Amino acid sequence: MTATDFVKQYEAALATQQWEAIRPLMHANASVTFSDGSVHKGRAAVQKAFQRNFAAITDETYQITNVHWLLDSDETAVYLFDFNWKGKINGQSASGGGRGTSVLVRDNGQWKLIAEHLGPAAS
Repeated sequence: MTATDFVKQYEAALATQQWEAIRPLMHANASVTFSDGSVHKGRAAVQKAFQRNFAAITDETYQITNVHWLLDSDETAVYLFDFNWKGKINGQSASGGGRGTSVLVRDNGQWKLIAEHLGPAAS
C-alpha cells in the first residue's frame, strides 16, 4: 500500500464510524489533536475520542480533499489536507471542517498514522 492508498483507506475507515475499521491504521503511539484543541495520546485514548465522536454524530459523512504531500519517503510520509463532515447531532443537522496535518510511519511494513492535527480552515 502506498501512502496515497493509506489516505483513501483511512477516509473509508472513518466513514464506517467503526473503531475496528480504523484501529489497524493507527500506530500504538498515535496522537490526535482535534479542532477543539483536545489532545489524545496513545491508541487507547484515540479510540475513546473517536468512539465518543461516533456516538455523538450519527449519519456522518467525512471527506478528505486537497491532499498535499510534504514528504513521502520509504518510512515516513507527511501530508496536509482539508476535511469536511456532516451528520446529525441530537437529531439536528450539523457540519464542520477545517485543515489537517498527518504523519504516517511504516510499522512492520504497513503505513500507520502516528500523528494527526486538525484545526480550523485557513482564512
